[in-house]
Amino acid sequence: MPAFRPRHLCTVAAALALTATVPATGAAADSPAALREVLFVGNNWDGTAEVIASSGDFARIGRVNVVPDKDQRMAEINADPVKWVYFMAIRNSVGEGHDQFVDDMYATPDGRSMVVSRPSFADVVSIDLATGSVDWRFAVSGHRADHMAVSPDGTKVAVSASTSNTVHVLDIVTGRQLGSFGTGDKPHENVFTGDGRYIWNMSIGEVNTALDEPWLDWTKGDRRITVVDAATFRQVKVVDMRQRLDAAGLGQYSDAVRPAAFSPDESKLYFQVSFFNGFFEYDVASDKITRTKVLPKNPATSEDRTTWVNDSRHHGLSMSPDGRKLCVAGTMDDYATVVDRATLQEGPLVTAAKPYWATVSGDGKSCVISESGADQVTAIDFATGRKTVSVPVGDHPQRVRLARVPADWSGPSAS
Repeated sequence: MPAFRPRHLCTVAAALALTATVPATGAAADSPAALREVLFVGNNWDGTAEVIASSGDFARIGRVNVVPDKDQRMAEINADPVKWVYFMAIRNSVGEGHDQFVDDMYATPDGRSMVVSRPSFADVVSIDLATGSVDWRFAVSGHRADHMAVSPDGTKVAVSASTSNTVHVLDIVTGRQLGSFGTGDKPHENVFTGDGRYIWNMSIGEVNTALDEPWLDWTKGDRRITVVDAATFRQVKVVDMRQRLDAAGLGQYSDAVRPAAFSPDESKLYFQVSFFNGFFEYDVASDKITRTKVLPKNPATSEDRTTWVNDSRHHGLSMSPDGRKLCVAGTMDDYATVVDRATLQEGPLVTAAKPYWATVSGDGKSCVISESGADQVTAIDFATGRKTVSVPVGDHPQRVRLARVPADWSGPSAS
């Protein structure tokens, strides 16, 4: 089997790969306008996406309404009892009493559109950044859309359909489905390998039940990493972290792989799992877990697992471009911290309100976390581990992705 060369997961890999392959003037020959690098911040409960500077002061540039067709979608849901039941189930479980209108976002190669997965509407849409209108819409199989990834050449977007155990791969410009493949239970994060030949999908299993005690972990379903050929969409490899954890004497931990990041040479994978305040190091060549990092618990955090959002304790992991530092979002413990990769020693615990994600700034100097409990994003300096700035955004920010938009863009005209 060919060697795999996976890129950073659950951070900025797909966006970095995309921007690395797109010239400053855009990928399309008919798009002469210069592009600027930005960060997309998905305000999940608002149904908006904030666009902010990718580094420096992270100043707000504009905002995009990602549910301009809300009335039409709601009419469809209210007319279909099955759709209505799932819509309400999402609101009252994973949505914590709120609708989930934006999960993940990327820009098209020419910077003209924002492609968004919308969990409560079970779809992916492309929003024209100039007008705010919907370019195209793709309804996923099942009843909920989740995380996405973009191919290195910027032409394909993969989206998890979490209730049908399927990943759809779409043409990012037209929304046409190029293929799909089956996964474990509740597919979550996707990533293309650096050469674009393979797609890795992480399934996290059932995270919305109250069966959260370790001895009931088996009820969470089939959780695994599924690797497929990006051209044929055929499965070429499965990685079951249950086997690797058990072999390392770590059988007490969940095998639901959450946010993760590869080292720059792609020899090591660092990943979080459900319920754990820390992360693991996995050696790709030897196929073994080699180190475990336990991070501090917040004494104020309840030890009742059923109170932790979607089985998370820590949810958000990114790596500095030089591979020397890891940035960890301690979601339920209300902090973030920068960890030295060589020693696994954590730095200062930066107080944060339910940090939900961690990514890397455009200049690579900062870790950017989304504080879903404070409706802001916060930058933490990789070198010092100290907070540098916080910027207000919309209601319940979650995913943060690097992107490029027209240099003179300040928001859709329709807004």
